Amino acid sequence: MNNVFAIRKYIIAGIFGIACIAFVFRLFYMQVLNDQYKLDASNETFRHITQYPPRGCIKDRNGKLLVTNEAAYDLMVIPNQVKDFDTNSFCSDLGITKTDFITGIRKAVQLNTNAHASVFMKEVTPEIYAAFEEKMYKYRGFYSEVRTVRNYPLKIAPHLLGYLGEVSKELCERNPKYREGDYVGMSGIEESYEDALGGKKGVKITVVDAMNKEVGDYKNGKYDTLPNPGENLTCSLDATLQAYGEKLMQNKAGSIVAIDPSTGEVLALVSYPEYDPNLLVGNIRAKNYGKLVMDSIDIPLFNRALMAAYPPGSTFKPIEALIGQQEGVLTLNTSYSCPGAFRLGNISIACDAAHGTLQLEPAIAKSCNTYFCNVFMSMMNNRQYSTTEEAFEVWRKYVMSFGLGTRLDIDLPSALRGNVPSVDYYNRFFGKGHWKGSTVVSLGIGQGEMLLTPLQLANEAAIIANRGFYYTPHVIKSIGDKNITLKKYTTRHYIPIEPKYFDVVVEGMSEVVDEGTAAASKIPGVVMCGKTGTAQNPNGRNNSLFIAFAPMDNPKIAICVVIERGGWGAEWAAPLASLMVEKYLTDTIKRPEIEKRMLDGNTLQYLAQEKNAPKHTKHKK
Repeated sequence: MNNVFAIRKYIIAGIFGIACIAFVFRLFYMQVLNDQYKLDASNETFRHITQYPPRGCIKDRNGKLLVTNEAAYDLMVIPNQVKDFDTNSFCSDLGITKTDFITGIRKAVQLNTNAHASVFMKEVTPEIYAAFEEKMYKYRGFYSEVRTVRNYPLKIAPHLLGYLGEVSKELCERNPKYREGDYVGMSGIEESYEDALGGKKGVKITVVDAMNKEVGDYKNGKYDTLPNPGENLTCSLDATLQAYGEKLMQNKAGSIVAIDPSTGEVLALVSYPEYDPNLLVGNIRAKNYGKLVMDSIDIPLFNRALMAAYPPGSTFKPIEALIGQQEGVLTLNTSYSCPGAFRLGNISIACDAAHGTLQLEPAIAKSCNTYFCNVFMSMMNNRQYSTTEEAFEVWRKYVMSFGLGTRLDIDLPSALRGNVPSVDYYNRFFGKGHWKGSTVVSLGIGQGEMLLTPLQLANEAAIIANRGFYYTPHVIKSIGDKNITLKKYTTRHYIPIEPKYFDVVVEGMSEVVDEGTAAASKIPGVVMCGKTGTAQNPNGRNNSLFIAFAPMDNPKIAICVVIERGGWGAEWAAPLASLMVEKYLTDTIKRPEIEKRMLDGNTLQYLAQEKNAPKHTKHKK
């Protein structure tokens, strides 16, 4: 028994002995052999400087630079290394107040404790930094980190390109690759392609002497990590067309969306009023962003091309014509008489003229409300469906197959779905079984509860141009030097309507421009197919809309223009769209009188008139 206890005693003693030896060896390894632990424990001697990668640049489809980088400097501080110095001199050298200095130090302490570095002053300009760098040795505890800020040389497309903003505390907690003070894309391409554009940060370790001067790299950079630059992007935008569109939209509110129907690539995306994207760069960002947010008149940060939803008006009639043909309730020779209005019971929807008896093609050219109200009613009363609800649901599925009432998967954030009302909506509003086709007949002419975005309307034009299919609209052609393209943007989406039914719609839309409602917007030498729209605006003057594509055969561009409070579709939207098409296809403008009227025009005056109009008090009964 004594022998057993003796053996156990030696075993336990041996285990403790081995553990002690391992512990001592580990300490020796950490403190003597392994430099990495020395780095972690030596904030007073070594400085870990973040190496920010340059963000990827963005160029247009023709190689013009849309977004580039400029050098800027973050002034960093380690609070417990800050020693007594001339605060007034420090503030003077940086062009800040003493209050700014105190606030910066307090924030640094709160964010990262005394022993760790944090940003004291963001994005110091190269000019200020050049003068300050020579004097930095006087201010122990401060050093700089180089980063890049964005530059927009052409000053165009702010809603499409987007801007950068400081990461939130929540994002830093969710994603360890970010730290407070980093910047990420907050809108547009900058947000959608953050992973590609952002690159990967590196770290440089330097040795610092007692005078706050860097004396060299630690171990000749053995433990440094190099930053990986962000990927460059090729945008589908045509910078010349985009700039021209923005010029035409001055003093107007609305948007332009132009698409290459053969690829789905967005050629122009204009939302107006807009802003200079350089206003949201560098240390002026916060001040300017506040001003833009507070502008409740122009709302320049609001992307009307993707987020504004309007009744499409008569631009919806081509879709109604296609659905009617596919469902067998409409043919080329179907005739309806127009006495100047559609009337059914106590319902009356006016036309702009008494068109007499019309067939399909001239009904499209003359944009006859009476005709297309009758087409819609023939669909709702189709005997192959047992109820109005069933017929309506079939009609709605056709409509949504055009990408309406759903979010088109464009590679930009914040695109809205618009609204195509459902059976459930009307059942809740009117009561199940208490509504019929005549109740919602205004949908057949793009009014009522239907709301579409300019992007969706431009895509409608692309579908008709392609005679029945589309590619998902997108703004990036390729990523990086390897020209990577995303498969989802090269896949065709087919509409459940036979291609043969598009022929009469295309012919009718060509007549719209040749001799119909948009005849004044005809382009010399170009056969353009279009459809005007005049959509009701409950707040004032009607909105002016126009969709088009050109040439008629082998189309190169599909476009939608919306001018808020522009009145008739032919008044503002159609001529403006025709100038965009002419510019893109011919690179010249041969109608200077129309161009001058568009450039000199001011539809914002109608908004001002609405705001200055006397307000009428509503009395409750």
